[in-house]
Amino acid sequence: MTESAKETLRQAALFYHEFPKPGKLEIRATKPLANGRDLSRAYSPGVAEACLEIKANPADAARYTAKGNLVAVVSNGTAVLGLGNIGALASKPVMEGKAVLFKKFANIDCFDLEVDESDPEKLADIVCALGPTFGAINLEDIKAPDCFIVEKICRERMNIPVFHDDQHGTAIVVGAAATNALHVAKKAWGDIKVVSTGGGAAGIACLNMLVKLGVKRENIWLCDIHGLVYEGRAEDMNPQKAAFAQPSDLRALDDVIDGADLFLGLSGPGVLKPEQVAKMAKRPIVFALANPTPEIMPDLAREVAPDAIIATGRSDFPNQVNNVLCFPFIFRGALDVGATEINDAMEVACVEGIAALARATTSAEAAAAYAGEQLTFGADYLIPKPFDPRLSGVVSTAVARAAMETGVATRPVQDLKAYKAHLDASVYKSALLMRPVFQAARTASRKIVFAEGEDERVLRAAQAILEETTEQPILIGRPEVIAHRCERMGLNIGPDKGLEIVNPENDPRYRDYWGTYHELMARRGVTPDLARAIMRTNTTAIGAVMVHRGEADSLICGTFGEFRWHLNYVTQVLGSQRHRPNGALSMMILEDGPLFLADTHVSALPTPEQLAETAIGAARHARRFGVEPRIAFCSQSQFGNQAEGSGKRLRDAIALLDAMRTDFQYEGEMNVDAALDPELRDRLLPGGRLEGVANVLIFGHADAASATRNILKMKAGGLEVGPILMGMGNRAHVVTPGITTRGLLNMAAIAGTPVAHYG
Repeated sequence: MTESAKETLRQAALFYHEFPKPGKLEIRATKPLANGRDLSRAYSPGVAEACLEIKANPADAARYTAKGNLVAVVSNGTAVLGLGNIGALASKPVMEGKAVLFKKFANIDCFDLEVDESDPEKLADIVCALGPTFGAINLEDIKAPDCFIVEKICRERMNIPVFHDDQHGTAIVVGAAATNALHVAKKAWGDIKVVSTGGGAAGIACLNMLVKLGVKRENIWLCDIHGLVYEGRAEDMNPQKAAFAQPSDLRALDDVIDGADLFLGLSGPGVLKPEQVAKMAKRPIVFALANPTPEIMPDLAREVAPDAIIATGRSDFPNQVNNVLCFPFIFRGALDVGATEINDAMEVACVEGIAALARATTSAEAAAAYAGEQLTFGADYLIPKPFDPRLSGVVSTAVARAAMETGVATRPVQDLKAYKAHLDASVYKSALLMRPVFQAARTASRKIVFAEGEDERVLRAAQAILEETTEQPILIGRPEVIAHRCERMGLNIGPDKGLEIVNPENDPRYRDYWGTYHELMARRGVTPDLARAIMRTNTTAIGAVMVHRGEADSLICGTFGEFRWHLNYVTQVLGSQRHRPNGALSMMILEDGPLFLADTHVSALPTPEQLAETAIGAARHARRFGVEPRIAFCSQSQFGNQAEGSGKRLRDAIALLDAMRTDFQYEGEMNVDAALDPELRDRLLPGGRLEGVANVLIFGHADAASATRNILKMKAGGLEVGPILMGMGNRAHVVTPGITTRGLLNMAAIAGTPVAHYG
């Protein structure tokens, strides 16, 4: 990297830390404090009630305070990253960053505590004195051997988890990577020879972890800056190193590397030479984890051992050993069961959970975050990526289970399956609201045809459908393209692996399909030749014909292209007197709950009749998600103050509803702020028939509905489920090009719901 590029990166990093406000953390209140009543509950006199409850039962601190979800990240700055002993104050950006990772990946709140104390026993005293504040302690960047002393004292004196991430976090991720490396190399723990460089905290912890996993202690050869750690050596020794001393006359790394199966480096740059890699066993495993420059660069290792399995600590090579795969989730599981410590069984459970995820099919979210990388289990993909959203559910649940089984959980989880579902819901914002839809979809096994079957999102969604539902996906696309892309993405599906494929270029049903399409469209200007051409090229029309013929139950299309273009073919083939599109409904999942918007796509200027139908359909769909509908008709006009325009059409729609027997609340027409603010609405129209905050907004213009949808998605972090095509009896849904794999899975669940549930 050039000096100019380095300076650019430096300035970008400094700008990131300084703006728009200094630092990476802030504190926010979780309860309202808007009036005197709130104040009397938050502080005096109401706060005394919580204090007395905790005095009577200290465990209630987890009920009435943030303690149960609060971790202290503690450092004295004596061994910071690759920076060394830079002091407590200079370490603060790192500790703030650690706290941000806790929040981002596991929703754990943190205080970073930089303590200006170099004496390990005094530092331990300070940490122990902070016990009443925190649910767990994460020790960070404390030099060896002081870190061993601090951790030992804190573990003995504190009744909450104490975890030195530089030791145990590194060891857990190394353990997971090594587990899968042995799987790829077809070697066993009890048979391998391990050579390690680096006798610091992380190196010793990694060796202890390998022993827990099955490596024989006599097969571990530890070297440091002075050479081999051997029995009788006096120079730079401590009890932790001595535990791995070998009874040997050998003295140097070059002497002991011969025949090694696994090299584990936590030392410094260039320690391992290519000629030493050449001495290792067949299919050598090289973990060169020094940062930023590893013990050997991967390309140099592969020059002498092309079949080597390599991991580093860097993000620009495959298999980055990154502690963020571990510490948020081991703490999440420990906190949730009120663990009094993090023990060996919990650490091993973490290892096994991380390793198992890498061997499973890669998640769509991880693939999107790491676009262009090969995320298929093998030599270049031993451990999952940090942004794999499954980590929380899988790893934290495994840790919680281990804590309960070993008797260190003070608040055991009664239903681990429900606990995992809760963790997944915290990652997938749609999971909780989609649960009743998925449950309804499981009552029948419906066939869902995807028009754009070669799309990567569709392929990943098909994998998830087969894993998580009883539905059968049908993909329209070229089999060889689908097979190639499934293999490239590491999916265990394909044309001969559970997928039904319709090949538009060569399918035995082609004559039947174009004949059906021509029969439907013969008096609308479609000739036989045109019907043949459309059934070769238009996958949306092919999917619609399949639904019409009963070969599929529902069609999902629109992952690329324009909504109305797809809707045109859906309506041509599947439209009837009974089934006609009357609106598109989008559910936006926001921080404070769901908000439904309609009509976002179908009718640019809906009539009163269409608006009334849209409201009825929206109410029915809201209930499918467990939401009792409160519908507001939204316009620039407010309760009749504008005679014409959208206000008049909305008033006419309300009149139509008034003449029907509806079973949901509705009101209008009104501005959006009145719909969402009951107090404002009551001032404008006292005694109105809508109670509380509206959760369904019906607009008089598609432009207004679509704009609101996009603003909520882009500026408020709203997650869209939909658009749901109403009026077609669940026989077709047209999505939008921005839809994700998770969005397609959600739409498949909606499409997979039997009509009896659909209404």
